[in-house]
Amino acid sequence: MSPDATPGNPGPTPLRAIRHWIFDMDGTLTVAVHDFQAIKAALGIAPHEDILQHLASLPTADAAPKRAWLFEHEQALAQQASAAPGAVELLRALQAQDCLLGILTRNDHASAKRTLQAIGVADLFDDVHIIGRDEAEPKPSPAGIHQHLRRWGVAAGRAAMVGDHRMDLAAGRAAGTHTVLVNTPGDPWPGMADWRFDDCRALQAALGDE
Repeated sequence: MSPDATPGNPGPTPLRAIRHWIFDMDGTLTVAVHDFQAIKAALGIAPHEDILQHLASLPTADAAPKRAWLFEHEQALAQQASAAPGAVELLRALQAQDCLLGILTRNDHASAKRTLQAIGVADLFDDVHIIGRDEAEPKPSPAGIHQHLRRWGVAAGRAAMVGDHRMDLAAGRAAGTHTVLVNTPGDPWPGMADWRFDDCRALQAALGDE
């Protein structure tokens, strides 16, 4: 285990014993490129507002053009996506160990699939194992995690949610899974991550070290 790892609430389960892995996508499996403040400015959303919550609050006629703009913007970013350090190797190593893999993203489903194709790991994920904002209430809601757990038929304590943001950790905590923070220096959300790693390479190394 990495010296920076911090065991947490779900109990003494060894990291290597976890066989069901749910990954955030942008900033976790990919290099983060979204400029959320620029997106908010383009859509007329206040800097302090959440983009998806804002769109959900609008009448359908007002939301439609903004959703269309966001979809096209995300598609363009997805086409140019690049893998985060160690992400591809980690996913393929987990697959080789017969672990089950899922995606939980606040992007829409089509953009998520295009992103996975761009970084060369689309073959690792069945379509039903890619959950975007249209398949479940977006993070920090645990709804998408619950979908994965039901489909796999496993208890929350046998799964881990991996992400780079507070919303990922909050969703995992609410669902009762283990939580793993990557690609985010330090411990910006104390008590929310069971393990913290510099990147996916360090996570893979920890899985081999235990």
